[in-house]
Parts: sequence; C-alpha cells; structure tokens
Amino acid sequence: MLNKDLYERYLQKKAKKLGVSVEELRGKKKETLSSQAVEPNKYSQPESKPDFYSNSETFFQPDKAEEQTSVIDRRENKFCVIGYPLGHSLSSIIHKAGFKSLGIDAQYETLETEPENLVERIKYLKNNNYKGFNVTIPLKLPVALFVDEVDKYADIASAINTVIINPDRTMKGYNTDVIGFKRAIPQDFKLSGKTAGILGTGGAAHAASVALADAGVKEIRFYTRNIPNSLDLLNYMRRLFPKVQFDAYQIEFIRDLSMLDILVNTTPIGMLGRSADMTPVEKPQLATLPQGALVYDVIYNPKNTVLLKLAKELGYKTVNGVDMFIGQAAAAEEIWTGHTPNTDAMKIALLEVL
Repeated sequence: MLNKDLYERYLQKKAKKLGVSVEELRGKKKETLSSQAVEPNKYSQPESKPDFYSNSETFFQPDKAEEQTSVIDRRENKFCVIGYPLGHSLSSIIHKAGFKSLGIDAQYETLETEPENLVERIKYLKNNNYKGFNVTIPLKLPVALFVDEVDKYADIASAINTVIINPDRTMKGYNTDVIGFKRAIPQDFKLSGKTAGILGTGGAAHAASVALADAGVKEIRFYTRNIPNSLDLLNYMRRLFPKVQFDAYQIEFIRDLSMLDILVNTTPIGMLGRSADMTPVEKPQLATLPQGALVYDVIYNPKNTVLLKLAKELGYKTVNGVDMFIGQAAAAEEIWTGHTPNTDAMKIALLEVL
C-alpha cells in the first residue's frame, strides 16, 4: 500500500511548481509510470513505532532466513549517489574509505540527476547492475515512487536517502539521516525532557525532528520563512508523536532562544558555495541561549560554519555536520554489505579535503 501522506505531499509540491492542479498531475503521473513500465512502490505504514537507537553493532542486519534463501549475487560492487546539483558532494570520498576499511573493492560514482530524469536514471542503475545508491536533494521524496519497499525510518521521516537494489531488481529504500543525526550527539548530552529548536523545515529538518522526538524531547520549535508551508510537517509529526509539542515560528523574528536546550540548523545558510559567510541566527540572538545549550549545524562543508564559530565564542557546546554525514554513510554501507565500516577512516578521509 502506498504511503498516502508522503505521496500526497510530493504531488502537492510538484503541482505547485508546474502550475497545475493535483488532479491533473495525478493523471500525468499515472500515464508516465504506465508508459515507463514502472510499478508503484508498496509503501506500508509501520505497525508500531520503531526503535531507532538499538544497541546493535550494525544498523542493518539481514534476517537469517532471508540469507539462506537469497539468490547468489554475482554483480560487481557498484554504487553511486544521485541528486542535483552534486558539484559539492564528498560522498565518494567517504564511501571509498569505508569500502577500503572493509576490504571491499567497490566503485562509487557521483551521478547528477535532475528530477525529470529520475525514471531514466533508475532504469540505468538497474540495467547496469548497480547494487545500491544514495539519494540527496531534490530526489529524496520522488524516489519513493520507484522503490518496492521501505524501512520504518524512511516511512516516518517521509524521505529516502539510501536504496539497495536486490539481485531480482527489486529495490528497498531506507533513511539513514535519522540514525546519522542521533549518532553525532555527544553521549553526555541528554535529550529526554528537553526543548529543541530547528531552523528550517526541509528534509534535513524532518530527519532531525524524528530523531529528537524519538529521543524524548518534550517540545520542538520549527523556525521557518513560510509558516503555512510548514503546517503539513507539523500536523504529521503531531500524529506520530502525540506526547511532543510542535510549533512553528517566523525565522526572521527570532529574538529570544532562552527556552531552548538544543538549536539545530538544517538550512543551507552557511554552506560552502552558497552563503558560507552568513549565519541563520545573529550573535545577539544566539547569545540568548542558556549556558549548557548545544548548537548543532548539519552542514559539513565547511566543518566550522559562521554559526558554530559564534556559538563557540559564546561558550556553547557545538556539533558540526561531519559526524552526521559519516554516520549516515556508514549506515548505508551496513545496509549494502551487512558489515560496519571503520568510521574513523571515513572521517579522516573527509577531514583531509575539508
């Protein structure tokens, strides 16, 4: 069964961009998928709330029964990342280091893919025997239309960033951003009962909010430029986590952050090549955070954004996007190979180019 929330959200965004009604787009999508012989994904709702942060050594452990009946896979180890644009992507560097740490001879490519070319790209990956791929913006939502199954992480976060292509050409989508976000938070920083602020309401914000809500925060405040456009996300999260309070505020009007224990930036403000000399929150407003607060920027390039530099000057704990980036990539390799790569080797490889 198709995940109605995710599918409708995708249709609404696409229809708005194209200037057509959702009904018109729905008809076009049906016609397109039929002509391309692509089956709609079976996107089932989770039967119960997933345990995101188990103490298992690996993120993905194949079922033993599945291992015994699985088809022998003689394909080469070919992987890639798709999205657009990808000029700034460093995924190949960390994945190659991860595969090397496992003793696996693997190929990992960067394949720019615009949304209108997604169908052809999926067909290309299947026809050329790729074993899996990563997905980044703006394809994390539309790729759900082409997978046969998703894990609970992707279902709840309403986004896919990792896909495994099985020997029979079926595909399963995962979201490892949630696990990567959580793994980067210092173990001595307890989230239970805390109040979190998230700058932005895009895909990274969704993954962060799922991780924070599941970790037991009591309240999440989204700061956004367009509150009406964030209502779908708020209502969706309220249904999933009824014990957590969710609210939205205008990001331009931030004055007081004294109620927050953790502030997370999921906007592209501060990213290299876009606005590296800017910050989503100015120093006077940032200084209203209480002492002991944690400032977390999901941007990994540069590793020290203007926001994090200001936070350090003010004496706050900080987390950059490097560990989240490594964490989600390591989880992807666990899915593809069934083994955990050396994250220290992956981190060293990344820091050498940052």
